[in-house]
Amino acid sequence: MKVEHEFFIGFRDVDHLNELTNTAMLAYLENMGGIHSDLVGNGVNSNNNCTWVLLAWKVRILKRPKFGDTIKIVTWSREMEKFYAYRDYKVYNEQDELICVATSKWVYIDIEKGKIIKVSAEVEELYQNEKIYAFPEEESKFSKLVEPETKLSNIEFKIIRSMIDTNHHLHNIYYLDIAKEVLPEEVYRKNQFNDFEVMYKKEVKYEDTVKVFYSYENDKHIVTIKNNEETELHAIIVMY
Repeated sequence: MKVEHEFFIGFRDVDHLNELTNTAMLAYLENMGGIHSDLVGNGVNSNNNCTWVLLAWKVRILKRPKFGDTIKIVTWSREMEKFYAYRDYKVYNEQDELICVATSKWVYIDIEKGKIIKVSAEVEELYQNEKIYAFPEEESKFSKLVEPETKLSNIEFKIIRSMIDTNHHLHNIYYLDIAKEVLPEEVYRKNQFNDFEVMYKKEVKYEDTVKVFYSYENDKHIVTIKNNEETELHAIIVMY
């Protein structure tokens, strides 16, 4: 079951080039997934004591819309297997050109128990999976992102209230914003990173201080986010 919706590009969604940012694109994609879940009666407002938690993103931007443009996002549940679910997206501009493809990986959580639960046949039926790939099929699999051994720079970052989501954790889109802060200025100014991946490992909470590390390997800019003691991995972001 495919679902589509149009979004207007606002001023806060664009960068210094007047083009849509990666953070804004993730926000639109996330909202689109929420719209799908609400339509099938399994969204935030369903009061079923369960929720979807994001594990990973893979996004490729082919052409960036500008302030004032309208984009159309199409999404569908591609596959559910045991504890995991995969959602894909295609984004089109006003000329009906494909401007972005994305895929994501999720788990289903029992909110009261705080545990991952198996996706039931009843939940799977709600979404009417369509095994259609936004990326070429061979690129749709999620490989484990590995923390680089060599770090070129690092910063500390304290989480503020406005970054917290309905699950009382750091909202997934803000990991990208935190990653921007550790990038060298020349890297940040010269790159929009049309391809990026995010792997989430452990939640970050309000007032946590995280350490953010920057690395560069194999023509990829890699940001690692860990706890302040550097004993736990929170996320890895790869941009290229």
